[in-house]
Amino acid sequence: MRFDVETDGQIDVVDITDQVTGEVAAIETGICTVFVHHTTAALSINEAEPRLLNDIEEFVATLSAPDGWAHDALDGNADAHLRTSLIGRSVSIPIRDGELALGTWQSILLIECDGPRKRSVSVMAVTEI
Repeated sequence: MRFDVETDGQIDVVDITDQVTGEVAAIETGICTVFVHHTTAALSINEAEPRLLNDIEEFVATLSAPDGWAHDALDGNADAHLRTSLIGRSVSIPIRDGELALGTWQSILLIECDGPRKRSVSVMAVTEI
């Protein structure tokens, strides 16, 4: 299962919980892994409160100096690669009673570090035997 996400800024946080939920609707019990197919985008689980999303964007911007890296000679985005290396490109969520077993305030967030871009996200769900 795969879907695309459009991001708006160089650093952007997009709540993708609803898209992932739709992809696992037929699973009663199991585990879901969500993976972003890019080296300059990441995934995290956190609260999707608008002020916190802005805080995450500002924090992510501070994770790496914007320039001065060897990779910048190739395409100028080493900082994005470094940021996503720290955050990670996948998350796993239990599925219980046909729903993602997220905590009360938890959402699945795609974190763009080199946008705006169109990002591909895969969802793989494994059912309990």
